[in-house]
Amino acid sequence: MSTNVSNVQIEDGWKQALEPEFRQPYFAEIKAFLLAEKQAGKTIYPPGPLIFNAFNKTPFHQVKVVVLGQDPYHNPGEAMGLCFSVPKGIKTPPSLINIYKEIKSSLNIDPPHHGDLSAWAEQGVLLLNAMLTVEARKPASHQKIGWQTFTDAVIRTISEQKNGVVFMLWGNFARSKKVLIDESRHYVLESAHPSPLAGNAFQGCGHFTRANEMLVKDGKTPINWALPA
Repeated sequence: MSTNVSNVQIEDGWKQALEPEFRQPYFAEIKAFLLAEKQAGKTIYPPGPLIFNAFNKTPFHQVKVVVLGQDPYHNPGEAMGLCFSVPKGIKTPPSLINIYKEIKSSLNIDPPHHGDLSAWAEQGVLLLNAMLTVEARKPASHQKIGWQTFTDAVIRTISEQKNGVVFMLWGNFARSKKVLIDESRHYVLESAHPSPLAGNAFQGCGHFTRANEMLVKDGKTPINWALPA
């Protein structure tokens, strides 16, 4: 059982880079699982068209920075296919508030009154969750349906096919993915998770400043971390 690659709604550069994964049986099994869940009346987040939003907002050839999250927000209206990000009009989640605090303290950029990180994604920041779907109000419910096989392959593909990408690994889960990255070709920044549950350990990590220093050193345009109102 395999998936027709032309049916996968994902940016062409990613479609080409990840084509071997789309042909794997596990990917067809993910699609079959999600279809069965929907037919059983379950609500899945994010909505179907946004499952690959991170890839569509950040084309493969534009990837400069990778931020790795765990799984999508599981409350109504929150998940938008970009890790840590919520649509405008939705209350900014606690982890993102702490991310904004770090940006304010290190770059003196005032936080916006929203949690939509699309402007980062459009500049080359891949906001990748390890699991791309979740059942409503059931955190980590899709942890074992095959998404991690896929997103591990995404990380490996970036590592093998690109150079000088800055990987931001926050918390133990994200840091466990370090083994997938060739550190002779890429930059890896590690810290505690920005969640309030980690105390204030994320503050002072300096990742946003350091990422831009690394990009500039490689002759790339730095990320404008200031988000539009």
